[in-house]
Amino acid sequence: MKTKQIIFTGVHKAELLECELCKLSENDVLTEMEYTVVSGGTERANIMGMENAGGNNFPKRLGYCGVGRVVCVGDAVKNVHVGDRVLVYHGYHAKYNIRPQSDITVVEDANISSLDAAFVIIASMGLGGVRKLEIELGESAMVMGLGLLGIFAVQFCRLSGANPVIAADLNPARRELALRLGADYAFDPSAPNFAEKVMAATKGKGVRATVEVTGVSAAMKQALECASYMGRISLLGCTRVSDCSVDYYAQVHKPGVKLIGAHNFIRPKVESFPHHWTHQDDCKAILDMISAGRISVAPIVSRVVLPESAPEIYNELCDELTFPMGTVFDWRHTK
Repeated sequence: MKTKQIIFTGVHKAELLECELCKLSENDVLTEMEYTVVSGGTERANIMGMENAGGNNFPKRLGYCGVGRVVCVGDAVKNVHVGDRVLVYHGYHAKYNIRPQSDITVVEDANISSLDAAFVIIASMGLGGVRKLEIELGESAMVMGLGLLGIFAVQFCRLSGANPVIAADLNPARRELALRLGADYAFDPSAPNFAEKVMAATKGKGVRATVEVTGVSAAMKQALECASYMGRISLLGCTRVSDCSVDYYAQVHKPGVKLIGAHNFIRPKVESFPHHWTHQDDCKAILDMISAGRISVAPIVSRVVLPESAPEIYNELCDELTFPMGTVFDWRHTK
């Protein structure tokens, strides 16, 4: 069986190609995709051949966040059935995906749109970063970087009872969106008085819980400058550029600041426990929150495009700092 798939064939080059699907094993699920979401930071790092994203080891296949309908299951699959609408984790930007049952989450509520559901996996990564901060009701929180993970993290900080919720990003449109989705303040981190604004918003105490999503060392320094005594910083963004300019004694050791690694792979695999949920449990929780109207997805969707436009879309991702973060591929009419 063949599938159409977006493949990074070289630096700054994406193509929609026809590929042969591998054979379905007894634990696998074959899904016909409806939508897949572009994860801008990760995919840009990969297509640009950055060292922390596999370097020039092409071809590369990405697209870990999507939704579709099950068309076939392996003999050992018990909890997923043909016709189910499902989230596909670690799949590809492709018409068809084959993934093990453990990477499949059934979308049980028919009232949730597939377009909303397509964002749930990437939202779960933002939620994982917030959970690890163990936010208590009334603590201040800040999210640095308002891409997809960050904009969801803003909503989860508010739902966790953080007050105030501060958002930081260079892009004014993203700051405005963060205010619409629950942030109390949204600041430009390039402003010379950024730290002073954050301190004023926290009544001079500093931020108790910060989600650092950019992966940029300069943002990490700012997070430390704004941290409270015994504050916590969740390192959710993939730090692809590091330096040694942090004064660890003055900014970490002496004030007792906790730096928490929050890579999405560092999760329990089988059973959730407080502040550390499995991938599937977080996805199910987010689906329930969407169903209950607790979080919003629609304002995050920037555009829905055809897979045939992949070369142009990824040219934009490589070249433009203002790449629309909520970019979705619609596979429903691709043959």
